[in-house]
Amino acid sequence: MSSFEKALKRLQKFENKAKGHRARVRERFWKEGPQSFSEEDLLELLLFFGIPRRDTRGIARELLKTFGGRIDFVIDAPVEELLKVKGLGEAGILPLKVVQEVARRYLRTRVKEKDILRSPEEVYNYLLYRFKNSAREVFVVIFLDTHNRVIEVEELFAGTINESAVYPREIFARAVKYKAYALIFAHNHPSGKPNPSVADLKLTKRLILAGKLLGFKVLDHLIIGEEGYYSMAEEGDIERLIKEVESKL
Repeated sequence: MSSFEKALKRLQKFENKAKGHRARVRERFWKEGPQSFSEEDLLELLLFFGIPRRDTRGIARELLKTFGGRIDFVIDAPVEELLKVKGLGEAGILPLKVVQEVARRYLRTRVKEKDILRSPEEVYNYLLYRFKNSAREVFVVIFLDTHNRVIEVEELFAGTINESAVYPREIFARAVKYKAYALIFAHNHPSGKPNPSVADLKLTKRLILAGKLLGFKVLDHLIIGEEGYYSMAEEGDIERLIKEVESKL
């Protein structure tokens, strides 16, 4: 037997072993349920779809080691960082990014299908994933009907969020288009701290004034960071700013 034939035989033996292992992993998933899988198990299974003939267990372990031991950090990692993990490659990254986008769209659909948005926490849970790992500030508007049901969610502005960057006429033109009754504003602080700046409060007051003049209610302005969120409604800022606006009308 030639050296080539020996190498081919070893390769076939490895592939058969890998197929058997993968079959057992899949069988376990259906038999025991996904809740029985560790994050390493789930990543290994996910990588099956992008890496057909190699051991993905070691790659899954290395991904978690590289990205802080958390599967969300792995999935949200930039492609250029993922490519540094040995053995991954673009084919292995593909299922990670597909899952990321499916999760985004799933959460967007769920929030739009809710009968009513009852709390800032519900808004935060949806928007956190949209803002995650964004290196720049993004301003989002949620348009609501008279029962606080979501009509539409739009990302309208990006960059440094301040009075000069956010245009009330654009926001309220869309509110008219959607026949909205109320609005919730949200933007992220890429630095991680969600506390509002003086500029954030000034912008919110300006938007409340514009809403008052045009017949729209501003329910909240959320600021989202890696450390959580700040709700101007929960903290009493919206009520205070409304009173300030009304005292000058």
